[in-house]
Amino acid sequence: MKASVTLLAVFISTLIVQQSKAQNADMDAQMKAWSAYMTPGSEHKKMAAGAGDWRASTLMWMDPAQPPMTLDAKVNSEMILGDRYMVSHYYGEMSGMPFEGISTMGFDNASKKYVSSWIDNMSTGIMYMDGIWRDDINGIEFKGNGIDPATGKSIPMRQVFIFKDEKTQVMQMYEVRKGKEMKTMEMTLTKM
Repeated sequence: MKASVTLLAVFISTLIVQQSKAQNADMDAQMKAWSAYMTPGSEHKKMAAGAGDWRASTLMWMDPAQPPMTLDAKVNSEMILGDRYMVSHYYGEMSGMPFEGISTMGFDNASKKYVSSWIDNMSTGIMYMDGIWRDDINGIEFKGNGIDPATGKSIPMRQVFIFKDEKTQVMQMYEVRKGKEMKTMEMTLTKM
């Protein structure tokens, strides 16, 4: 009987030790994954090149057959939360009314995609997009959806953010209307 109890104790102790080792290995793997997920990398450094104060000259097309509307704005961009995200504040005037917008941009280490959001005082929605770096344009191509306020329906959208040089960036927006993609905006940012 004593031998059976001792054998049972050894068996239970072995199980506990093996379970503890498995849990520690799983915990180590999770910690390694979280560490990689939270650590800014080269993609974040590319975004950081956009930090600073900018002048934005914008052309907007509601109808491609009509001349574009114009908007001039000032933009302040800064990296936040340990250089993980770029936040940009846009201030200007559109059609005689004050305009203010805020964009966020990041790189999600887990999905391997750039992510962005946009809000402004001319709407009540939040636009989300994700995208990839394209060497051929030295920039990011984002894709997502926006809402058509007239119909309440989702519109496929594409944004191209080009890093021309240290003092010039270009952002282009496209929407799919009636099955065709059309350019709706082009913003040229010049570093001040």
